[in-house]
Amino acid sequence: MATTTSMGQQPRGQDSGIDLHAPIDSPQDSQHPAEPAAQEEQPADEHVYDFASDSGFDSGSLVGDETDTLASNILNHRIENGRQYHAYRDGAYWGPNDEPAKEILDFAHHMYLLTLDQKLHLAPIHNPQQILDVGTGTGIWAIDMADQYPSAVVTGTDLSPIQPEWVPPNCHFEIDDVTLDWTFPDDHFDFIHIRELFGCIPDWDFFFQEAYKHTKPGGWVEIVEHSVQPIADDGTMGPDHFYHTWGKTVIEMGDRFGKSFTIWEEAKLRMEKAGFVDIVEVEYKWPMNGWSQDKKMKNIGRWNQLRLHDGIEGFMLRLLTQVGGWSLSRAQVHLAQMRKELKSYRTHAYLPGTVVYGRKPLR
Repeated sequence: MATTTSMGQQPRGQDSGIDLHAPIDSPQDSQHPAEPAAQEEQPADEHVYDFASDSGFDSGSLVGDETDTLASNILNHRIENGRQYHAYRDGAYWGPNDEPAKEILDFAHHMYLLTLDQKLHLAPIHNPQQILDVGTGTGIWAIDMADQYPSAVVTGTDLSPIQPEWVPPNCHFEIDDVTLDWTFPDDHFDFIHIRELFGCIPDWDFFFQEAYKHTKPGGWVEIVEHSVQPIADDGTMGPDHFYHTWGKTVIEMGDRFGKSFTIWEEAKLRMEKAGFVDIVEVEYKWPMNGWSQDKKMKNIGRWNQLRLHDGIEGFMLRLLTQVGGWSLSRAQVHLAQMRKELKSYRTHAYLPGTVVYGRKPLR
Protein backbone atom coordinates (compact mmCIF):
# COMPACT_ATOMS: atom_id res chain seq x y z
CA MET A 1 0.00 0.00 0.00
CA ALA A 2 1.34 3.46 -0.91
CA THR A 3 0.41 6.75 0.71
CA THR A 4 1.13 10.37 -0.16
CA THR A 5 1.58 13.32 2.19
CA SER A 6 2.64 16.91 1.53
CA MET A 7 5.23 19.22 3.14
CA GLY A 8 4.53 22.69 1.44
CA GLN A 9 24.22 -4.71 -17.55
CA GLN A 10 26.80 -5.63 -17.51
CA PRO A 11 28.61 -7.47 -14.74
CA ARG A 12 31.06 -5.41 -12.77
CA GLY A 13 34.75 -5.99 -13.32
CA GLN A 14 37.62 -5.49 -10.92
CA ASP A 15 37.42 -1.70 -11.11
CA SER A 16 34.71 -1.01 -8.54
CA GLY A 17 34.14 -1.02 -4.79
CA ILE A 18 37.60 0.47 -4.08
CA ASP A 19 37.89 1.79 -0.52
CA LEU A 20 39.74 5.11 -0.71
CA HIS A 21 39.54 6.27 2.89
CA ALA A 22 40.36 4.47 6.09
CA PRO A 23 37.89 5.35 8.86
CA ILE A 24 39.29 8.11 11.10
CA ASP A 25 37.82 10.42 13.74
CA SER A 26 36.20 13.88 13.71
CA PRO A 27 33.27 14.76 11.44
CA GLN A 28 32.90 18.03 9.57
CA ASP A 29 30.28 20.66 10.44
CA SER A 30 27.34 20.45 8.04
CA GLN A 31 24.94 22.98 9.46
CA HIS A 32 26.33 26.21 8.03
CA PRO A 33 28.29 25.73 4.80
CA ALA A 34 30.38 28.69 3.80
CA GLU A 35 29.67 30.69 0.67
CA PRO A 36 31.84 29.65 -2.26
CA ALA A 37 35.01 31.67 -2.66
CA ALA A 38 36.05 33.05 -6.02
CA GLN A 39 38.15 30.54 -7.91
CA GLU A 40 41.35 31.71 -9.57
CA GLU A 41 41.67 30.29 -13.06
CA GLN A 42 44.66 27.99 -13.44
CA PRO A 43 46.25 25.98 -16.23
CA ALA A 44 44.56 22.61 -16.72
CA ASP A 45 47.41 20.61 -15.25
CA GLU A 46 47.32 22.62 -12.01
CA HIS A 47 43.72 21.56 -11.37
CA VAL A 48 44.73 17.94 -10.75
CA TYR A 49 44.95 17.53 -7.00
CA ASP A 50 47.87 15.90 -5.23
CA PHE A 51 45.91 13.13 -3.53
CA ALA A 52 49.12 11.28 -2.66
CA SER A 53 49.74 13.72 0.18
CA ASP A 54 46.23 14.37 1.52
CA SER A 55 44.27 11.18 1.07
CA GLY A 56 43.85 8.00 3.05
CA PHE A 57 44.55 6.17 -0.21
CA ASP A 58 48.09 4.94 -0.77
CA SER A 59 48.50 3.53 -4.26
CA GLY A 60 51.90 2.13 -3.41
CA SER A 61 50.35 -0.27 -0.93
CA LEU A 62 48.16 -1.96 -3.53
CA VAL A 63 49.00 -5.40 -4.79
CA GLY A 64 49.59 -5.67 -8.52
CA ASP A 65 50.42 -3.16 -11.27
CA GLU A 66 46.89 -3.33 -12.74
CA THR A 67 45.27 -2.11 -9.54
CA ASP A 68 47.96 0.52 -9.08
CA THR A 69 47.30 1.84 -12.58
CA LEU A 70 43.57 1.90 -11.88
CA ALA A 71 44.17 3.95 -8.73
CA SER A 72 46.24 6.47 -10.69
CA ASN A 73 43.52 6.75 -13.33
CA ILE A 74 40.85 7.42 -10.69
CA LEU A 75 42.83 10.34 -9.30
CA ASN A 76 43.81 11.90 -12.65
CA HIS A 77 40.72 14.01 -13.22
CA ARG A 78 39.56 15.35 -16.57
CA ILE A 79 39.49 19.11 -17.21
CA GLU A 80 36.76 20.49 -19.50
CA ASN A 81 36.08 24.18 -20.06
CA GLY A 82 37.98 25.05 -16.91
CA ARG A 83 36.05 22.59 -14.70
CA GLN A 84 37.34 19.33 -13.17
CA TYR A 85 35.43 16.05 -13.69
CA HIS A 86 35.80 12.48 -12.42
CA ALA A 87 38.11 10.04 -14.20
CA TYR A 88 36.64 6.69 -13.12
CA ARG A 89 34.00 5.78 -15.73
CA ASP A 90 34.72 9.09 -17.42
CA GLY A 91 31.60 10.82 -18.73
CA ALA A 92 29.09 8.80 -16.71
CA TYR A 93 28.17 11.82 -14.56
CA TRP A 94 27.29 15.31 -15.80
CA GLY A 95 28.65 17.32 -12.87
CA PRO A 96 32.18 18.46 -11.97
CA ASN A 97 33.94 17.37 -8.78
CA ASP A 98 36.07 20.46 -8.12
CA GLU A 99 35.94 22.69 -5.05
CA PRO A 100 33.08 24.95 -6.27
CA ALA A 101 30.99 21.86 -7.08
CA LYS A 102 31.65 20.38 -3.64
CA GLU A 103 30.45 23.58 -1.99
CA ILE A 104 27.24 23.47 -4.04
CA LEU A 105 26.62 19.89 -2.90
CA ASP A 106 27.02 20.98 0.71
CA PHE A 107 24.59 23.88 0.11
CA ALA A 108 22.02 21.32 -1.04
CA HIS A 109 22.61 19.22 2.09
CA HIS A 110 21.88 22.27 4.23
CA MET A 111 18.70 22.91 2.22
CA TYR A 112 17.49 19.35 2.78
CA LEU A 113 18.03 19.77 6.53
CA LEU A 114 15.94 22.95 6.41
CA THR A 115 13.28 21.21 4.32
CA LEU A 116 13.05 18.14 6.56
CA ASP A 117 13.24 20.11 9.83
CA GLN A 118 16.81 19.00 10.57
CA LYS A 119 16.04 15.32 9.94
CA LEU A 120 18.56 13.29 7.93
CA HIS A 121 15.83 10.88 6.81
CA LEU A 122 12.09 10.31 7.07
CA ALA A 123 12.05 6.50 6.92
CA PRO A 124 11.22 5.02 10.37
CA ILE A 125 14.49 3.19 10.91
CA HIS A 126 15.40 1.87 14.38
CA ASN A 127 18.87 0.87 15.54
CA PRO A 128 20.33 0.36 12.03
CA GLN A 129 23.57 -1.60 11.80
CA GLN A 130 24.41 -1.23 8.09
CA ILE A 131 23.65 1.99 6.17
CA LEU A 132 24.46 2.74 2.51
CA ASP A 133 24.58 6.23 1.00
CA VAL A 134 24.43 5.86 -2.79
CA GLY A 135 26.14 8.68 -4.69
CA THR A 136 27.48 10.16 -1.48
CA GLY A 137 29.18 13.19 -3.11
CA THR A 138 31.16 15.02 -0.44
CA GLY A 139 30.05 12.41 2.09
CA ILE A 140 28.40 15.01 4.31
CA TRP A 141 25.15 13.06 4.80
CA ALA A 142 27.03 9.81 5.53
CA ILE A 143 29.21 11.57 8.10
CA ASP A 144 26.19 13.07 9.85
CA MET A 145 24.48 9.66 9.87
CA ALA A 146 27.57 8.02 11.35
CA ASP A 147 27.43 10.57 14.18
CA GLN A 148 23.71 10.04 14.70
CA TYR A 149 23.96 6.23 14.68
CA PRO A 150 27.37 5.41 16.22
CA SER A 151 26.62 1.68 16.36
CA ALA A 152 26.02 1.53 12.60
CA VAL A 153 28.55 1.08 9.82
CA VAL A 154 27.90 3.79 7.22
CA THR A 155 29.20 3.22 3.68
CA GLY A 156 29.19 5.97 1.08
CA THR A 157 29.77 5.22 -2.60
CA ASP A 158 30.57 7.59 -5.45
CA LEU A 159 32.44 7.86 -8.75
CA SER A 160 34.72 10.57 -7.32
CA PRO A 161 37.16 10.37 -4.38
CA ILE A 162 36.17 13.82 -3.05
CA GLN A 163 35.19 12.85 0.50
CA PRO A 164 37.22 14.09 3.48
CA GLU A 165 39.87 11.94 5.09
CA TRP A 166 38.87 12.77 8.66
CA VAL A 167 35.58 11.01 9.29
CA PRO A 168 33.90 9.16 12.18
CA PRO A 169 35.36 5.70 12.81
CA ASN A 170 32.13 4.01 11.71
CA CYS A 171 32.05 5.76 8.31
CA HIS A 172 33.98 4.88 5.16
CA PHE A 173 33.80 5.62 1.43
CA GLU A 174 34.25 3.55 -1.71
CA ILE A 175 34.60 4.30 -5.40
CA ASP A 176 31.75 2.46 -7.07
CA ASP A 177 29.33 2.62 -9.99
CA VAL A 178 25.87 1.61 -8.83
CA THR A 179 24.50 1.50 -12.37
CA LEU A 180 26.25 -1.89 -12.63
CA ASP A 181 25.58 -5.04 -10.60
CA TRP A 182 26.06 -4.31 -6.91
CA THR A 183 28.76 -6.37 -5.18
CA PHE A 184 27.46 -5.98 -1.62
CA PRO A 185 26.03 -9.06 0.13
CA ASP A 186 22.36 -9.82 -0.35
CA ASP A 187 19.98 -8.78 2.46
CA HIS A 188 22.72 -6.61 3.94
CA PHE A 189 21.59 -3.03 4.58
CA ASP A 190 19.09 -1.80 7.15
CA PHE A 191 18.80 1.48 5.29
CA ILE A 192 19.77 2.65 1.80
CA HIS A 193 19.74 6.40 1.13
CA ILE A 194 19.56 7.89 -2.37
CA ARG A 195 19.62 11.62 -3.04
CA GLU A 196 19.98 13.73 -6.19
CA LEU A 197 20.85 10.92 -8.57
CA PHE A 198 18.67 12.52 -11.26
CA GLY A 199 20.43 12.34 -14.60
CA CYS A 200 22.72 9.58 -13.30
CA ILE A 201 20.86 6.27 -13.70
CA PRO A 202 20.16 4.76 -17.14
CA ASP A 203 17.77 2.08 -15.83
CA TRP A 204 15.90 2.99 -12.65
CA ASP A 205 14.03 -0.33 -12.54
CA PHE A 206 17.32 -2.24 -12.48
CA PHE A 207 18.66 0.18 -9.86
CA PHE A 208 15.70 -0.39 -7.53
CA GLN A 209 15.92 -4.15 -8.09
CA GLU A 210 19.52 -4.03 -6.88
CA ALA A 211 18.53 -1.85 -3.91
CA TYR A 212 15.78 -4.34 -3.03
CA LYS A 213 18.15 -7.30 -3.34
CA HIS A 214 20.72 -5.83 -0.96
CA THR A 215 18.28 -4.50 1.65
CA LYS A 216 17.56 -6.67 4.68
CA PRO A 217 13.99 -7.97 5.00
CA GLY A 218 12.26 -5.26 6.99
CA GLY A 219 14.86 -2.68 5.95
CA TRP A 220 14.11 0.64 4.28
CA VAL A 221 15.11 2.47 1.10
CA GLU A 222 14.62 6.24 0.79
CA ILE A 223 15.07 8.40 -2.31
CA VAL A 224 15.07 12.23 -2.23
CA GLU A 225 14.80 14.05 -5.57
CA HIS A 226 13.43 17.26 -7.07
CA SER A 227 12.24 18.49 -10.44
CA VAL A 228 14.43 20.52 -12.79
CA GLN A 229 11.42 22.33 -14.29
CA PRO A 230 10.32 25.41 -12.31
CA ILE A 231 6.56 25.91 -12.00
CA ALA A 232 4.28 28.54 -10.46
CA ASP A 233 0.76 28.22 -9.07
CA ASP A 234 -0.37 31.86 -9.30
CA GLY A 235 0.08 32.82 -12.95
CA THR A 236 3.28 34.81 -12.38
CA MET A 237 5.25 32.57 -14.77
CA GLY A 238 3.86 33.23 -18.24
CA PRO A 239 4.06 30.77 -21.14
CA ASP A 240 7.09 32.56 -22.61
CA HIS A 241 9.07 32.74 -19.38
CA PHE A 242 12.69 31.57 -19.59
CA TYR A 243 12.11 29.05 -16.80
CA HIS A 244 10.08 26.98 -19.31
CA THR A 245 13.02 27.01 -21.73
CA TRP A 246 15.40 26.08 -18.93
CA GLY A 247 13.35 23.09 -17.79
CA LYS A 248 12.75 21.77 -21.29
CA THR A 249 16.45 22.05 -22.08
CA VAL A 250 17.50 20.07 -19.00
CA ILE A 251 14.95 17.34 -19.75
CA GLU A 252 16.06 17.18 -23.39
CA MET A 253 19.73 16.91 -22.47
CA GLY A 254 18.96 14.15 -19.99
CA ASP A 255 17.05 12.21 -22.67
CA ARG A 256 19.98 12.55 -25.07
CA PHE A 257 22.34 11.49 -22.29
CA GLY A 258 20.20 8.40 -21.70
CA LYS A 259 19.65 9.27 -18.03
CA SER A 260 16.43 11.11 -17.25
CA PHE A 261 15.83 13.93 -14.76
CA THR A 262 12.24 12.96 -13.91
CA ILE A 263 12.76 10.35 -11.19
CA TRP A 264 11.26 12.66 -8.55
CA GLU A 265 7.75 11.92 -9.91
CA GLU A 266 8.42 8.26 -10.79
CA ALA A 267 10.07 6.95 -7.64
CA LYS A 268 6.95 5.70 -5.85
CA LEU A 269 5.70 3.61 -8.78
CA ARG A 270 9.15 2.23 -9.51
CA MET A 271 9.60 1.20 -5.88
CA GLU A 272 6.23 -0.53 -5.93
CA LYS A 273 7.32 -2.35 -9.09
CA ALA A 274 10.53 -3.49 -7.37
CA GLY A 275 8.52 -5.06 -4.53
CA PHE A 276 8.75 -2.52 -1.71
CA VAL A 277 5.74 -2.10 0.59
CA ASP A 278 4.45 0.54 3.02
CA ILE A 279 5.63 3.18 0.56
CA VAL A 280 5.19 6.81 1.59
CA GLU A 281 5.67 9.83 -0.68
CA VAL A 282 6.26 13.23 0.94
CA GLU A 283 6.13 16.30 -1.29
CA TYR A 284 8.17 19.48 -0.80
CA LYS A 285 8.83 22.73 -2.65
CA TRP A 286 12.01 24.74 -3.21
CA PRO A 287 11.27 28.36 -4.23
CA MET A 288 13.63 29.69 -6.90
CA ASN A 289 14.53 32.63 -4.66
CA GLY A 290 13.23 34.47 -1.58
CA TRP A 291 9.84 35.49 -3.00
CA SER A 292 7.75 33.52 -0.49
CA GLN A 293 6.14 35.28 2.49
CA ASP A 294 6.44 32.10 4.55
CA LYS A 295 9.53 32.38 6.76
CA LYS A 296 10.73 28.81 6.19
CA MET A 297 10.09 28.91 2.44
CA LYS A 298 11.78 32.32 2.12
CA ASN A 299 14.90 30.96 3.81
CA ILE A 300 14.96 27.84 1.62
CA GLY A 301 14.37 30.00 -1.45
CA ARG A 302 17.34 32.24 -0.67
CA TRP A 303 19.57 29.21 -0.30
CA ASN A 304 18.19 27.82 -3.56
CA GLN A 305 18.89 31.10 -5.34
CA LEU A 306 22.50 30.97 -4.13
CA ARG A 307 22.83 27.28 -5.03
CA LEU A 308 21.48 27.81 -8.54
CA HIS A 309 23.22 31.12 -9.23
CA ASP A 310 26.63 29.72 -8.31
CA GLY A 311 25.98 26.14 -9.40
CA ILE A 312 24.25 26.20 -12.78
CA GLU A 313 27.53 26.17 -14.69
CA GLY A 314 28.42 22.90 -12.99
CA PHE A 315 24.88 21.57 -13.45
CA MET A 316 24.67 22.25 -17.17
CA LEU A 317 27.99 23.02 -18.86
CA ARG A 318 28.96 19.44 -19.70
CA LEU A 319 25.42 18.52 -20.75
CA LEU A 320 25.11 21.54 -23.04
CA THR A 321 28.54 21.30 -24.67
CA GLN A 322 29.28 17.56 -24.69
CA VAL A 323 25.75 16.14 -24.99
CA GLY A 324 23.94 18.99 -26.71
CA GLY A 325 26.83 20.06 -28.92
CA TRP A 326 26.47 23.72 -27.96
CA SER A 327 29.41 26.08 -28.25
CA LEU A 328 30.87 27.32 -24.98
CA SER A 329 29.74 30.88 -25.73
CA ARG A 330 26.15 29.81 -26.45
CA ALA A 331 26.08 27.78 -23.23
CA GLN A 332 27.37 30.71 -21.18
CA VAL A 333 24.68 33.01 -22.61
CA HIS A 334 22.05 30.45 -21.60
CA LEU A 335 23.46 30.27 -18.07
CA ALA A 336 23.63 34.06 -17.81
CA GLN A 337 19.94 34.31 -18.70
CA MET A 338 19.11 31.89 -15.89
CA ARG A 339 21.15 33.91 -13.39
CA LYS A 340 19.27 37.03 -14.47
CA GLU A 341 15.86 35.39 -13.95
CA LEU A 342 16.85 34.12 -10.51
CA LYS A 343 17.08 37.73 -9.30
CA SER A 344 13.43 38.51 -10.09
CA TYR A 345 11.00 38.12 -7.19
CA ARG A 346 8.04 38.90 -9.45
CA THR A 347 7.91 35.27 -10.59
CA HIS A 348 6.70 32.97 -7.81
CA ALA A 349 8.27 29.81 -9.20
CA TYR A 350 9.51 26.77 -7.33
CA LEU A 351 10.94 23.31 -7.91
CA PRO A 352 8.65 20.51 -6.67
CA GLY A 353 10.29 17.49 -5.06
CA THR A 354 9.56 14.24 -3.27
CA VAL A 355 10.91 12.10 -0.47
CA VAL A 356 9.84 8.50 -1.10
CA TYR A 357 10.60 5.65 1.27
CA GLY A 358 9.52 2.02 1.37
CA ARG A 359 10.18 -1.22 3.22
CA LYS A 360 11.37 -4.59 1.99
CA PRO A 361 8.81 -7.18 3.18
CA LEU A 362 9.71 -9.63 5.92
CA ARG A 363 10.04 -13.18 4.67
